[in-house]
Amino acid sequence: MLTAGMNQSAVRRVNTAVILRALAVSAGPRKLTELAGQTGLSRRTIEQILESLVEAGWVAELDRIPISGSAGRPARRYELRAERALLAAVRITTVDVSAVVADVRGRVLGRALRPLRAYQDPSTTLDDAADLVMEALDDAGGSVDRLRAGAIAAGGAIDDEGVVRRLVHTTRWEGVHLPGELSRRVPVPWFADNDTNLGALAERWRGVAGDHDNVVWAMLGNRTGLGILIRGAVHRGLDGAAGEIVEARSMPAGSVEDRPVAALTSPVATQRALALARFGSARAGDTAALAEVDEFVENIASILITLSWTIAPSLIVLGGGLEDAADMLLPRVRAALRDARAPAVELRATALGHDAPLVGAVKLALDRMDTELFGPPAPGE
Repeated sequence: MLTAGMNQSAVRRVNTAVILRALAVSAGPRKLTELAGQTGLSRRTIEQILESLVEAGWVAELDRIPISGSAGRPARRYELRAERALLAAVRITTVDVSAVVADVRGRVLGRALRPLRAYQDPSTTLDDAADLVMEALDDAGGSVDRLRAGAIAAGGAIDDEGVVRRLVHTTRWEGVHLPGELSRRVPVPWFADNDTNLGALAERWRGVAGDHDNVVWAMLGNRTGLGILIRGAVHRGLDGAAGEIVEARSMPAGSVEDRPVAALTSPVATQRALALARFGSARAGDTAALAEVDEFVENIASILITLSWTIAPSLIVLGGGLEDAADMLLPRVRAALRDARAPAVELRATALGHDAPLVGAVKLALDRMDTELFGPPAPGE
């Protein structure tokens, strides 16, 4: 941890943030010795900070439990009071906006959804998003003063600052600073990223990719995009363009987007229902529907084969709606990859469903948290 040149108060804030983050991402209560190993801080430093966090109500000290086979003092265990701080996540599609409010463990406490009034008007759309955050907060039974930060999942190439650089179907959003615009409407710090990037982030945090570091989260069909994790971190590339293969005309990303089966990834509910019905026909042996599924599989496989030889992830996760036909897609795509003698990339379907980008947005806000958002000030400040 780099603390050289920082005054004592700043060091304490950084250390407080480190401990809060360690408690937030842990699956359960943590012992002092576990926190020391996880954070690299001394036991005495951790004890002092935990005392202040317990007093401030951010952390609870649980009943002590005896150490097995030891006559020493029982182990001290601490747990973040996850309900103390709330995070908001917003997802904007071309037809609707959804929002969730979660605690810092990622447990969704409230949600809201509504159609957009005018997607081509960013100002109106962001007004809708801000209203929806308030609805989700009300659904969670939370108050505005407990909301600490939020993150936005949206389509297109979004750079590290949260600015939309390119969007395939419109130029109206180009140059919009998503965090800045939403923070004017809901006055907490906001962050933003592409929805497939956040799908990948969510999958590693709460989904099927927890045992992999190099992951691609793939949404292919009517909507197309890739979220890429390299060594566990989102790879955005230049101006956030990484994974926006719908723009790559040399790849067959859009060649089947008008087929009914490809509408699994459509944001339009009636189109998704048609796709599910088409897969139902294929399961029943309808030859035309099966031929359409095979064409879709060939399209998916051609893209994933390219990925397997370029990014070479250890895991590719099918999401964005593809999971709803995983029983038909996974075995066929796996067979196509084997037949092409592609690298032995594992293939799974998302376990998070349509919530994946929202869960990833919660994780993005959590990853950016610091003591200004989540930690109490040092004594005397």
